[in-house]
Amino acid sequence: MSQSKVYDNAKQALDDVIADGQTLAIGGFGLCGIPEALITALRDSGVKELTCISNNAGVDGFGLGLLLETHQVKKMISSYVGENKEFERQFLSGELEVELTPQGTLAEKLRAGGAGIPAFYTATGVGTQVAEGKETRDFDGRTYILEHSLTADVALVKAQKADKAGNLIFNKTARNFNPDCAMAGKVTIAEVEEIVEIGELNPDEIHLPGIFVQRVILNASPEKRIEKVTTKAK
Repeated sequence: MSQSKVYDNAKQALDDVIADGQTLAIGGFGLCGIPEALITALRDSGVKELTCISNNAGVDGFGLGLLLETHQVKKMISSYVGENKEFERQFLSGELEVELTPQGTLAEKLRAGGAGIPAFYTATGVGTQVAEGKETRDFDGRTYILEHSLTADVALVKAQKADKAGNLIFNKTARNFNPDCAMAGKVTIAEVEEIVEIGELNPDEIHLPGIFVQRVILNASPEKRIEKVTTKAK
């Protein structure tokens, strides 16, 4: 019989695996597919000096913005961070170290890390600040830069549904960076909206196998805040 990976709540799932100075990979794209309850529990834990790998840095007062407000993050490895004024303030004042990474490169760095590939060459960023200090090599007359893969001590991801063995199903675009983060984490904790018994999921519908997931928590009613609402006058 497979052992259940389900924990009672986010705090319990985090308690014995997080520590000061760790590197965390956190799924999501903007506010879509972010592990809301796990991020809140991470803030409440008080851990500090974190390096966070995430496409975005949340917004002021929500998502990873919560960790920035409490100064628990020392470094962000991100792609797009333009929705967070506190992020901007900390970066410009020198309080926060930032490693800006092209979006596709960030995804591949996580995917490669999860696959055990230490580095890869890409043409993205050649001739820009992204390439500064990095090894370059020419292939077939085109220059490429060497990018090192990323792994994390802990990965926090969001899925729509899981079984008790940690097999995950994501909801459309909320899949985004979550599978890559999950694979790159030494310990992966998944926050899901529904948990079913082992065997209830159709194997052909599983997006991420449970071998990449060590813990699962239920958040049946996440806020799912919209990052920016734009309306048209009648």
